[in-house]
Amino acid sequence: MDIFTILKAIILGLVEGLTEFAPVSSTGHMIIVDDMWLQSEEFLGKYVANTFKIVIQLGSILAVVVVFKDRFINLLGLGKLNKETNDNQNRLKLSQVIVGLIPAGVLGVLFEDYIDEHLFSLTTVLVGLVIGAVLMIIADLFGPKNPKVQTVDQITYKQALSVGLIQCLSLWPGFSRSGSTISGGVLVGMSHRAAADFTFIMAVPIMCGASGISLLKNWQYFTLDAMPFFIAGFISAFVFALISIRFFLKLINKIKLVPFAIYRIVLVLVIYFLYF
Repeated sequence: MDIFTILKAIILGLVEGLTEFAPVSSTGHMIIVDDMWLQSEEFLGKYVANTFKIVIQLGSILAVVVVFKDRFINLLGLGKLNKETNDNQNRLKLSQVIVGLIPAGVLGVLFEDYIDEHLFSLTTVLVGLVIGAVLMIIADLFGPKNPKVQTVDQITYKQALSVGLIQCLSLWPGFSRSGSTISGGVLVGMSHRAAADFTFIMAVPIMCGASGISLLKNWQYFTLDAMPFFIAGFISAFVFALISIRFFLKLINKIKLVPFAIYRIVLVLVIYFLYF
């Protein structure tokens, strides 16, 4: 495997890492960059290329675990009591995360084959990018100006379920998991930062589950020839996701969702005129 092939893995890892948790759709960007430029299927084969995309997602997931390690330790009941509350009553609970995961998890299992077969195309991604952008603009315009829920620890079970239901929209490639869940969180009374934190926390189990199932189905493609490509992409995705998550969390309450929505619409227009 030559240096240019490894460079392509690093580029795809960069795209995954920078876009996985920003509300711009990492799946959409991966399809756009790969289909229109890198075309990894040509030099890897379809199934190895698809397996690679699962591997680099795991790099992004690892970055979330690193950023939120204390939160995950607390969710698993392994952390110390919150010094401010002296108990666990006012802390995000694992059961709330599970409630948020159930709707998309169920639909994802039921319609996985249909989604893989019919919705992973450039056209469907562009549609998802536009509709998702509209939802983000609606959230910023009509969400409460002074939300009561300022931190993820103030989220209610009803809000967790509401966000989980809206997350189902992200099963459409291009819609964006973080775009849908942050928008949903804002619309049901969360601050942008609280909604973003909840989004990232939910992403770990749902992405681990989906990636784990896919890896079990595709384990035979982990060949010695493909491993350098996989490793380079995984490390690239991890590093760039780590950077983008920290940067995004510092900015989200300030810039909110409209700038990302505008970017999505501009991207669709550019791709439309270049590709169609």
